[in-house]
Amino acid sequence: MGTSYRLDRAFSQAPVLPLSSRSKYVLVSDCHRGVGTSSDNFLKNQHLYFAALEYYYRNGFSYIELGDGEELWENRNLRNITEIHNDVYEMLSCFDERDRLHLIYGNHDMIQKKNPAYHEALILRSESVPGISLYLTHGHQASLLNSTFWRVARFLVRYFWSPLENLGILDPTSAAKNYDVKEKCEESLRHWAEENKHILITGHTHRPVMPEEPAYYYNTGSCVHPRCITCIEIERGKLTLVKWSMQSRIDSVLYVEREVIGGPVDVLRNRNV
Repeated sequence: MGTSYRLDRAFSQAPVLPLSSRSKYVLVSDCHRGVGTSSDNFLKNQHLYFAALEYYYRNGFSYIELGDGEELWENRNLRNITEIHNDVYEMLSCFDERDRLHLIYGNHDMIQKKNPAYHEALILRSESVPGISLYLTHGHQASLLNSTFWRVARFLVRYFWSPLENLGILDPTSAAKNYDVKEKCEESLRHWAEENKHILITGHTHRPVMPEEPAYYYNTGSCVHPRCITCIEIERGKLTLVKWSMQSRIDSVLYVEREVIGGPVDVLRNRNV
């Protein structure tokens, strides 16, 4: 039961959402919202994330979270997370009230699979161009430890690697922190996408991927980069990789900047990748 089996199974049960030139989606992954302590990696970028949420809400985007929204390996209680980041969850509820919120679980919030609002995968299917679909999932399916044996991985992170991380020792099994693991994971995801001729968009590795030419594999990046968050916008049938960061004007006033760093790639026109 390898990567292909796990991805095939995830997408066989995936809900389908419409994709057209009028669709507006923003794909965000790996927020890792925590409880506000020094190990809460989301904390440093919460203002960037909230500014981005407000922008996408005002501009009519639907929000799709590609997993690891909550850090539920290091933290046991979801209520503590929602209380600390209540402003974020209030904004997400605004998306939900307008049917513009879609949630996918990842390995760090796998426990959310019991929540009917969460899915392992989603498919965006073109209404006008036959054969064009975007396959969305977290990407942890490329790792046996982070999918089938996620409880073992959670135990190791919660009781072993998390305390060591506070001492500067990074988890060598993490696709986000270990370069070799990241490369192997992305290669497995890319291979599945190319073999099945599916346009696959994931998170998990925290490394944004937006090829200059049309391709089968893309990655949103994460919300826990040192000084920015990254995401993928889908608008007018095009994928655009965007970075949100803090900048300063000449008068020293700080502001949040939205910057295009990749794309756009027209997935509705490029039928043959």
